[in-house]
Amino acid sequence: MNTTRSGRPALTRPDGTPLRVLVVDDDPDLAEVLTGALRYEGWEVRAAGDGAAALATARELLPDAVVLDVMLPDTDGFAVLRSLHQVKPDVCVLFLTARDAVEDRIAGITAGGDDYVTKPFSLEEVIARLRGLLRRAGMARQQEDGPRLVVGDLTMDEEAREVTRAGELIELSPTEFELLRFLMRNPRRVLSKAQILDRVWSYDFGGRAHVVELYISYLRKKVDAGREPMIHTVRGSGYVLKPVTR
Repeated sequence: MNTTRSGRPALTRPDGTPLRVLVVDDDPDLAEVLTGALRYEGWEVRAAGDGAAALATARELLPDAVVLDVMLPDTDGFAVLRSLHQVKPDVCVLFLTARDAVEDRIAGITAGGDDYVTKPFSLEEVIARLRGLLRRAGMARQQEDGPRLVVGDLTMDEEAREVTRAGELIELSPTEFELLRFLMRNPRRVLSKAQILDRVWSYDFGGRAHVVELYISYLRKKVDAGREPMIHTVRGSGYVLKPVTR
């Protein structure tokens, strides 16, 4: 398994090239720390101190993800995000905010942001959230990822991001895809909610394990609907994916 210097599994773009990340913050010290930490992941990272510089850099870099401060000297992060989406519509955006009001969170998500962290934050949290966002959006893959997973009559093409069961195509959201990928990489193994949260969402949901139950139910409706079930609940332990035995 290829790993970063931090010991985490290395993430790259689907074509194997380094992920591209833009850090936008008017605090030069914070921007330098963030940039250094993300480069430690093996990613290509650029920094900008205001909205105008962010857009100019984004046009050159075409980033896969942007770490974006809400408060900037020449504009706000929400306006920058709207312009960024014109440059690269599928870019993942992680907002940095010193404000923890519900209205600010709603404004960020409404503007098209994917996630946010509140200052002060840990570098580990920023990295974990970025890794989760990029994987769920299909913009990153671990270097040891194989092109195809097969469990019984269930097949996943990781490069094409296509899933079929008995030859029938199954449409999945990015998060559903990552959840099923984890299950398919561990067939017949009981996975706890904590393991699934850590692997699929990449950070601690603070006890919100019900999100796992919710997405397992989504998967069952798509993978098991009208068929012999493959996804099973092991009461008190977690979930397991098993091929159907005839």
